[in-house]
Amino acid sequence: MFRWIENNRDEIITVWNHEGKMLFISDAIERLLGIDKSELIGSSWYDRMYPEDVDYLAHHLNRNINQRQQFIINLLHKNGKYVTTECTVQKLIDDSSGITYYIALQKDITDKRQVEELMIRSEKMSISGQIAAGIAHEIRNPLTSIKGFLQLLQAGVRHKDKYYSIMLDEIEKMEKITSELLFLSKPVTDDRNIESIKNMIEDVVRLLQPQARMKNIDIVINCRKLDSILCDRTQIKQVLINIVKNAIEAMESPGEITIRVVSSESKVIVSIMDEGPGVSDDVLEKLGEPFFTTKKNGTGLGLLITKQILDRHHAKLTILKNAEKGSTFQLTFPK
Repeated sequence: MFRWIENNRDEIITVWNHEGKMLFISDAIERLLGIDKSELIGSSWYDRMYPEDVDYLAHHLNRNINQRQQFIINLLHKNGKYVTTECTVQKLIDDSSGITYYIALQKDITDKRQVEELMIRSEKMSISGQIAAGIAHEIRNPLTSIKGFLQLLQAGVRHKDKYYSIMLDEIEKMEKITSELLFLSKPVTDDRNIESIKNMIEDVVRLLQPQARMKNIDIVINCRKLDSILCDRTQIKQVLINIVKNAIEAMESPGEITIRVVSSESKVIVSIMDEGPGVSDDVLEKLGEPFFTTKKNGTGLGLLITKQILDRHHAKLTILKNAEKGSTFQLTFPK
């Protein structure tokens, strides 16, 4: 019976001791990673894992003593590429000997991830189209200024250096806006580095400021320069764009959106607070479900994609109703 299970199931089953040495590996390891299990018996459980996943998994296994836990883990294939797996781990203690063991079940979700990446790309292009009108308006103003100064220069006015300086400032503004728009067309990657939260928020606000101004909405940033997380910059900016854009669209009258960052030794919390009508309990339960949306022309994929990206970063999204009005979208990242 156990041999039939091993031959017909694609999930990898592994058992290791409290020192991290592999005691048992199912035959599925060869189908998933192209490696014979005999090569891995006696090695450490983390030898073929993505380095950041090792740190995260070790941290949570030590904290949560006997809870069954689920993680997204990347394993190195024999061909040098990483395979994305969904991993369930349970810590067990032998009553008679007191020895600690870990048992894990890992399932290949690489195809699922590829579908998610296509959805992310599609949503990015949808967003870029939606905010293009605001950006066109934002670029038109500096272009008008530059055109006016060039006409003055042609007429032979004095103080040319002052005009040149103003024109360069206006061109720099346009460069920053267009570079943020071009970011949306970048391919989906998984290139993680230590990134400044403040820098990413400022980039996103620069991109969405034109849309906010059209509705007389101020975006206030309350964040220290030092706050940073390990992340893929393009993916987390996608998350911030989705949520800030939703906040702008939710507000039916002029007001303020506050982006506040608070950090502790173990986590960084980004709170995006709007002054819209708030989210009802019925809608709150359904938010993030595929194709559920309260917008007339919405796809219902924005929050779903946001949650998928956060899962990849071992982060979570919490949606709260504010005491007076509006909602708060809270992003919690491990430090």
